[in-house]
Amino acid sequence: MEFTHIPHLKTDVSRIGLGTWAIGGWMWGGTEEQKAISTIQRALENGINLIDTAPVYGFGKSEEIVGKALKQYGNRERVVLATKVGLNWKNQQVFRDSSKKRIMQEIEDSLRRLQVDYIDLYQVHWPDPQTPFAETANALDQLLKEGKIRAIGVSNYTVEDMKIFQKTAPIDAAQPPFNLFEKEAEQTILAYCKKMHLATVGYGSLCRGLLSGKMRQDVQFQGDDLRKSDPKFQKPRYSQYLECVKRLDQWAQQNYRCSVLSLAIRWVLDMGIDVALWGARQPEQLDAISTVWGWKLKAEDFKAIDDILNETISMPVGPEFMAPPVQ
Repeated sequence: MEFTHIPHLKTDVSRIGLGTWAIGGWMWGGTEEQKAISTIQRALENGINLIDTAPVYGFGKSEEIVGKALKQYGNRERVVLATKVGLNWKNQQVFRDSSKKRIMQEIEDSLRRLQVDYIDLYQVHWPDPQTPFAETANALDQLLKEGKIRAIGVSNYTVEDMKIFQKTAPIDAAQPPFNLFEKEAEQTILAYCKKMHLATVGYGSLCRGLLSGKMRQDVQFQGDDLRKSDPKFQKPRYSQYLECVKRLDQWAQQNYRCSVLSLAIRWVLDMGIDVALWGARQPEQLDAISTVWGWKLKAEDFKAIDDILNETISMPVGPEFMAPPVQ
């Protein structure tokens, strides 16, 4: 396991973090609590010490499951617990709300569900244009001074958003979407964070499972699974992405004797992301973690990978479909 540092946190952070959106069940076709708890325990056993969650993941369900798993595990000081704030919902309809009132309610709800008395990294989930950034930043700065949080992060913020926020409160980490198929943050968020010495936590490292190597043409998503509306999983794009995954897998096997899944995580880390979030809800989905370590991509590898991407995907599309509406 490789480790890195997030400003203001005493504990070094594993460069792979466990993403728990799917564990919440919402937009992933449900969840099985015991399997989810076992997945969190497996992650901790494998050396992962950063768990990333959010209130909106299952409308509190993900945080509750993480809280139960951590209670069983103990050793609170060894775990870097990251959650989020700034989304509200009504009748399972989600909208942005980073008002001070909402933040002060959410922090107490999250602490209760997680069964802890502080959160290591507290992240604004999405920018809320209806609330002045200074109001949001002031609220998080207050929580920092009260000791309820240890570090401040932002997710899905632009560089300009971050600059405005930083006029009022510090930012320690940024969490953009980042993977082989969604790398727009490289020249913006990643470059800015490197310049300002901020940590980066990349979400969607496996692109909703597309880079796991297990997706097939005839896959059927159930219930409220968000991939039903993800443009990458719709024809004719889906065939192009599957062909790309196939060729990337062949390249990874030939050059590093690993799968496309291992390549996808290694690529994110070697592109400069400090922590890559690996989403899982079954313990066996974490079995390949050991294959990410002990090797790194070279300059010529990045070019070969880019060539495969350019040759197979003529209609690339980003993760914009996931953005929640403004109230």
